[in-house]
Amino acid sequence: MKPFRPIGRGRFRRNRNEAELHETRALLDAALEHAPLVFYAKDGDGRFTVVNTEFERIAGRPRGEIVGRTGEDLPPTGDGERFSAHERETVDAGGTELFEEIVGGRTYVSLRFGLTGGDGSAAGVAGISTDVTARHRAEEHFRRAFEAAPIGMALMSLEGRFLRVNDALCAITGYGADALEATSDDAITHPDDIDCTTLGDRSAIREEGAGFQCDKRYITAAGHTVSVQMHVAVVRDAAGNPDHLLAQVQDVTERKRFEEQLQFMADHDPLTGLLNRRCFELEVERHLAQVARYGVTGALLVLDIDHFKSINDSLGHSAGDELIIGVAAVLEERLRRTDAVARLGGDEFAVLLPHAGEAQAKALGQSLLDDVRERTAQLDGQRRAITMSLGIAMFDGAAVTPEDIIVSADLAMYDAKEAGRDRLELYATAKHPHSRSKARLTWVERIDAALSEDGFLLEAQPIRDLATGAVSQYELLIRMRGHDGDVIPPAAFLYVAERFGLVGGIDSWVARQAIDLIAEHQRAGHDLRLEVNLSARSLGEPTLLAAIEERLETTGIDPTRLIFEITETAAVANFPQARGFADRLRDLGCGFALDDFGAGFGSFYYLKHIPFDYLKIDGEFVANALRNSTDRLIIAAVVDIARGMGKKTIAEFVTDEPTEQLLERLGVDHTQGFYVGAPGPLSGLAHANGAARPNR
Repeated sequence: MKPFRPIGRGRFRRNRNEAELHETRALLDAALEHAPLVFYAKDGDGRFTVVNTEFERIAGRPRGEIVGRTGEDLPPTGDGERFSAHERETVDAGGTELFEEIVGGRTYVSLRFGLTGGDGSAAGVAGISTDVTARHRAEEHFRRAFEAAPIGMALMSLEGRFLRVNDALCAITGYGADALEATSDDAITHPDDIDCTTLGDRSAIREEGAGFQCDKRYITAAGHTVSVQMHVAVVRDAAGNPDHLLAQVQDVTERKRFEEQLQFMADHDPLTGLLNRRCFELEVERHLAQVARYGVTGALLVLDIDHFKSINDSLGHSAGDELIIGVAAVLEERLRRTDAVARLGGDEFAVLLPHAGEAQAKALGQSLLDDVRERTAQLDGQRRAITMSLGIAMFDGAAVTPEDIIVSADLAMYDAKEAGRDRLELYATAKHPHSRSKARLTWVERIDAALSEDGFLLEAQPIRDLATGAVSQYELLIRMRGHDGDVIPPAAFLYVAERFGLVGGIDSWVARQAIDLIAEHQRAGHDLRLEVNLSARSLGEPTLLAAIEERLETTGIDPTRLIFEITETAAVANFPQARGFADRLRDLGCGFALDDFGAGFGSFYYLKHIPFDYLKIDGEFVANALRNSTDRLIIAAVVDIARGMGKKTIAEFVTDEPTEQLLERLGVDHTQGFYVGAPGPLSGLAHANGAARPNR
C-alpha cells in the first residue's frame, strides 16, 4: 500500500482557479447566448468560431451551417467584401471599430474588435451588434414632425441658444436657419419682454427641470415685432438631468389684435369711441379707492344734450348721431389724458376729473358748455342752437360706490335743466341740504309716482322679417315723463330702480301694457307680436310670473305673440334664475329672446341651457359690419349657431340699406334699427306684416 500523500497547495490552488474560470466562462457563454444582441467570433482565417442565437436569427441559418465557414455570404451586413476588408483591417490593427449597418431592412449599431493570442499576435475578430431600428424610426418621425410642424419649433441649449430650428420658426422671425442657429432666443426677444420668460432664470431650469409657457414679442429680421406664445419643455439625459430645451413657438399676432379689438369693443361706446358706462364705473371705482386711501380730491361731471329728442325726431337719427359724435369730439379734445370721458347712454355723457378742485371743475364745465354751444351749432347743414346741461359732484368721501357719485352728478344735472338748461349746477349741501342717500330717494319717489300716476310711457321700435320684407314685431321701450314735458330716457332712472327694488314693478307694468295691446289688436282681427325687456333683477321674481300668467289668462291672447327678452350679461350673472324664468315663460307659451348677444363675450354654454327663440346680435357688431371683416365673421358665426339650433336671429343697430343687405346675405332673419324704423308712439303700431321694407 502506497503511503498517503497530501495534495500540494499549488495544485489545489490551480484546480480552484480552473473551476472558477470554468464557471465564469459558463456564465459568459449563457449571457452571450441569450442576450438580445448579435454576437460572433472568427479566427485568424476568417472562419466563424462562435455565434449566438440572435446571430442565427439574423442570418436565417442554424449555427451548424455557420461555424467553421468563412462566411462571405453570412455576415450581418449585406456587403460581404466591404465587411471582410474591414475585418482584416481590424484583425491586423488589433483595435476596435464602431459603425452602423443595415441588415434585412433594419439598422444595427455594431462594435468590432480584434482578438489576440497568448503571444500577442492577431488571433481573430469578434463583433457585437444591437438593433436600433425603433430608435431610428422615432428619430426620423421626430425629425419630420419637427421640420414640417405648422408652428415654430426649436431645440435650444439650457442657456437659450438655438441648436436647431424649423422652417415655421424661420418664417415667424424672418431669419434663416443658419442665422437663428448662430444666436439665442433672448437676442431676438423684445427688450421689454426679456423678463417675461424664465429662460433668464437658468438655475430654475437646472434645479427644478420644469418647463414653462410665456407670451412675448420677437423682433424680426426686418425690425418689426411679432407676438408669439412659447411653450418650452425640458428634455432630460439618460441620468434624468436637464439636457436641452424643446420650444414650440406660435405666431399669435392676429389673436392679440383680435383680443385687443374685442376688449376695446367691450370697454367703449361703438358710436363715439368713448368709454362705455361699465368701463367708466370701473374708472370711478378705482378713483374712489384712491380717495379712501390717500384723501385725494376730484370731481365727476354728467352732461346731457338739451332737447335732444326733438332734434332727433325732427332731423332724423343720422343727425342725432352726428350731434352725439360732435359732442364727444369736443369732450375728448378739451380733456387731459389723466381724465376719463364716457358716453353713459343716449345723449348723456360723464367726465371724471381725478385731480380737480371745485373751482377747476366749474371752470372746465363752463368751458365745455361754451365749446359745445359754439362748435356743434352746424347740424345737418342747418344752424341749430345746441346746448347742454351739466351737473358736478365732488369726491368728498361721502360717496362709497360709483353709483353714488354718478347719481349725485346726475341729480345736479337735472337741477340745471330745471333751472333753464345751458348751465351747470354743483351738487353740494348748500343746494341739496339732504344727504346723498336722501337725494337718491328723490328718484325713488319719482319712480313710485310714475308707477302710480301713469308717469311712464312706451314707445315701439319695429323689427323687420327679412324673408318677407315686412315688419313682424315691435320692441317696447320705456320712457319717463319729465316735469316740464321732456321725455326721460331709461338710462336716467333704471339703475336707481334696480338698486332700490323698483324695477320689478316697472317690468310688470310693461308686461301688462304689452298683453293689453296684443289683446286690443287681437279683438280688431290683427296679429301683433311684441317684445318686452326684462331687468336682471326681475328674473327671480315670482310675483312677476304670477302677474304675467294672470293677465294672459284674463285676456285670452295667443301667448306666442308675446316675447320676453333679457340681455346676455343678465343671463350670465343670474344663470339659474334666467333658466328657470325662461322655462316657465316657455311653459306659458311665450317666446324668449337673448338680447345683446356678444356684448359680454359670455360662454356659449348658456345657449345650450337657456331655452330661447331669438338671438339678438349686439349692435356693436352690426354698426361697422360693412367696414370690419371681424364683425362680419362674428355675425356669420352667431347666425350659424342659431340656425343649427333651429332659432332665429335679430340684428340691432341697422342704420342704412347696405348694412341690411349685408345682414340678409349673412343669413340674419330679422333687422332692427333706425333704418327699419325709429322708436315711436304706440298709436303708430301696425299689425304684423303691415309695414313694407322702405326704398327697396
